[in-house]
Amino acid sequence: MTVELRVEPTPEGAPGLDLRPWDDSGVRPLIDIYRDPLLRRWTRIPVTGVADAVRWLELQREGWRSGERLSFAVWEGGRIVGHVVVKCPAGQSDCAEVGYWTAAEARGQGIASRALETLSGWAFGTLAGVTRLELLHQVDNLASCRVAEKTGYVYRQTLPARPPFPLDGHQHVREAPTQ
Repeated sequence: MTVELRVEPTPEGAPGLDLRPWDDSGVRPLIDIYRDPLLRRWTRIPVTGVADAVRWLELQREGWRSGERLSFAVWEGGRIVGHVVVKCPAGQSDCAEVGYWTAAEARGQGIASRALETLSGWAFGTLAGVTRLELLHQVDNLASCRVAEKTGYVYRQTLPARPPFPLDGHQHVREAPTQ
């Protein structure tokens, strides 16, 4: 099954976005995007060269095969500008976790929040039994906190640090819309 999601352009002039499962065309962009020290600070899996990028992409494909990690490259105008993912742990059908990152040159343009909003709606409408989405980030990641709030993820609690992240984290939650 191939899933592609579309984020429409905004009335203010932000271009449309396409969310597509990662494929091998992401190798070179991943290497370039992961040169950003800020991105490396918030992510768990390093990508420093071709071998790392190929492994990272295989993890994304395996996630789709297992149904436990449904990840999308965020495309704008023919270039990858971000990543969004919904993680569905085996045996936990009512709750899933979302995550995202944005390439350095694309930050501050609303890409993460627009892509996350689309992913969240898709997850609630597509993933059987999912009624709650959780978003986790380190307490010092203020940009992620703003994205969470902007997309309706309500701060729930502060969680203690857990490896590989050295600091406590915020848990934000978004409930499925009621019918």
